[in-house]
Amino acid sequence: MPEPDATAHAISEIIAQRIEALFGQPLAELDALAGNTSDATLLAALTGSHSDLVLAERNIAFQLERLRELIAPEREIGRFAAGHIVDCARRIAESVAARDAYAKNTGAVLAGLRRAPAPDTPPAVPVPAAPATAASRTR
Repeated sequence: MPEPDATAHAISEIIAQRIEALFGQPLAELDALAGNTSDATLLAALTGSHSDLVLAERNIAFQLERLRELIAPEREIGRFAAGHIVDCARRIAESVAARDAYAKNTGAVLAGLRRAPAPDTPPAVPVPAAPATAASRTR
């Protein structure tokens, strides 16, 4: 089994890289920018989903560590410990489901977005001369 530290945040890191590539800035700067915007924006939604994804991954890692402590070979599993083991397993399942849902939805949004190429500087378009006004006739 891989170490939890090595793969614990693999999905959130991939999503973070995709958000950074889309907006062309580090995620920390994007988080700050999204936090300073009073309106709901796509950036705020993406960074919020990423934060929720990170939280789910951290909870998975925490609950896995707690579960390993509870089932350590030197520990006796009694009625009290069994309840905690079941609770950890339930929390892991809930966090995995949340992580997968956030990753699927955020990934789908990111897949539908593309970074727009920088606009080329168009050549200066000459401004057409104003049409000559017709001289008014006098009587």
